[in-house]
Amino acid sequence: MKPLAIPNLFARRSIRSFTPEPLTPEHIETLLQAAMAAPSAGNRKPWHFIAVTDAEVRAKLAESHPYAKMVAHAPLCIVPCGEPGVAYPTVPEFWIQDLAAACENILLAAVGLGLGGVWCGVYPILERVQAARSILGVPDHIIPFAFLAIGHPAEHREPRTQYDPARVHYDRW
Repeated sequence: MKPLAIPNLFARRSIRSFTPEPLTPEHIETLLQAAMAAPSAGNRKPWHFIAVTDAEVRAKLAESHPYAKMVAHAPLCIVPCGEPGVAYPTVPEFWIQDLAAACENILLAAVGLGLGGVWCGVYPILERVQAARSILGVPDHIIPFAFLAIGHPAEHREPRTQYDPARVHYDRW
């Protein structure tokens, strides 16, 4: 069965190669607005976002992460950070889901703006968290969650779905 047309969703692919063209301030603000439009448990919004455009800082971030070398070449790296202390009170670990939703919103918004991006996990790998915290001056009660490299794509990847009906269960397992 052919999926219904949802252009941004199926066009969202991991883009790891970017042109040097910078993003406009409007692009960056739109991406951050999209992030903060994500759902969060109890509407607690336990997030902060660091928009890194400085090439030296991006190079340090890329060097700190074995799978994020493209951050040095993307004009923008958004670093979503969690603040568990303001997350849903009875289940503070929900901050992780809240940040994941914000990250996906950013990546989908990037596609809608004609941009590309890739999500590089930071949390829960302690060495990555500590490196990001050190490079960016993140306070101890805030947790760097991911690096999102964003820019104008220098590669094209066809839209697709990875739908697998064998992984779908109706009503019960």
